[in-house]
Amino acid sequence: MSKKIASARISKESSELLKELNNSLSFDKQLYREDIQGSLAHAYMLFHQGIISNEDYALIEQGLKEILSEIEEGKFNLDRDDEDIHMAIEGYLTAKIGDAGKRLHTARSRNDQVALDFRLYVQKNSLAIAKLLLENIQTLINIAQENTATLLPGMTHLQHAQPINFAYHMMAYASMFKRDYERFMSSYDRNNYSPIGCAALAGTPHPIDRNITAKKLGFKEPTLNCLDTVSDRDFALEILFNISTMMMHISRLSEELILWSSSEFRWITLDDRHATGSSIMPQKKNPDIPELLRGKTGRVNGNLVGLLTVMKGLPLAYNKDMQEDKEGVFDSVKTATLSLKVLNEMMTLLKVNKENMARACMVGHLSATDLADYLVKKIGMPFRDAYHIVGNVVNMAEEQGVDISQLALEQLQSIEPRIGIDVLDVLDNNASMNARTSKGGTATIRVLEQIETMKSWMENLKNDI
Repeated sequence: MSKKIASARISKESSELLKELNNSLSFDKQLYREDIQGSLAHAYMLFHQGIISNEDYALIEQGLKEILSEIEEGKFNLDRDDEDIHMAIEGYLTAKIGDAGKRLHTARSRNDQVALDFRLYVQKNSLAIAKLLLENIQTLINIAQENTATLLPGMTHLQHAQPINFAYHMMAYASMFKRDYERFMSSYDRNNYSPIGCAALAGTPHPIDRNITAKKLGFKEPTLNCLDTVSDRDFALEILFNISTMMMHISRLSEELILWSSSEFRWITLDDRHATGSSIMPQKKNPDIPELLRGKTGRVNGNLVGLLTVMKGLPLAYNKDMQEDKEGVFDSVKTATLSLKVLNEMMTLLKVNKENMARACMVGHLSATDLADYLVKKIGMPFRDAYHIVGNVVNMAEEQGVDISQLALEQLQSIEPRIGIDVLDVLDNNASMNARTSKGGTATIRVLEQIETMKSWMENLKNDI
């Protein structure tokens, strides 16, 4: 079929190996909705501009709508000889309606047709992924609202550092996902321009109106330069980058969930729906979901690097190498969509073990910095001197096998006599956490502000839609 439609110059039947190498129908068939959507808009524009007759347009419109229904009902048997979804639909349309179907491709090339279909797919899925991100942000906010006073050790280098609250930790991930959302929406806005009408690379002599198709397809306006347009895959690279960055954030959260659910931590408990057992060890409860999410991050990173490598040496305009643009995007979109759905479900049913988190705060001398700040503020001691004195206090606590908050006043005064009884309140982990009242800090009052700011941002998004 494809030889009849798009091989006017070729006098010999294609090699079977070429057909196999060239065929993209096996994966680009999922663009059928976008292809039909674009063809309907193009046909309308051709009719509006007097390039095709009203009768031809009516036949094309009816035929494309019938093909859409047949595909979705499983009645459209794709010809294995068709090299891509575009030729499959055009060939079937012509078989259904005759010469009118042959007129659909007037003033259009597969170059701008593919660019349109693929861009429509990316734009649609950018919005869909952004919506799922908002659902995950809301879930993190819900967890945070229940845990604004739940202490856990904040860490650097995976070592206990300072006391924070669990809400603060969850809002850190909510902030990451907010940036992810904004990246997807920024990409959507930047790429919301219509490629159709660029033809092969230089435009067309037919009296088309690209503004008509742009408007019907929901684009802001047509692209500026046709040579750039047919060879542009920045929009595909952007969604791959956005997904990779988002999955990196998911992977970081997954890593912590894996650690926190281990016997050494027991800070959280995953619902049994989101864990698996062992084939040999009956006692096991494995955190398979966060492990898989962590692993799939490598998969989407590979898709990004793959397309960057394909595009890096291509001269203008279209080259067949660009057929390699879709499979990685399809895979990353599918991976990202499933990952966000399962992450949201898992986090919704997550159990927070507050007592275990609080106990962990008694390891690592989390209020050591507070003691140094106390010496600076109360006594006027230079911070570096206070830093070394606190180091001696920590050594004493280590020798006695206790946290510095458990040392008696007399023990503290044996190292620095000017320490007063008020230091005992300073060393309390709750007090330490709530002392960090600078904007963006972990104090409960500041975390409540962060939650309200995020909720207000989300509410404004709803009002803008």
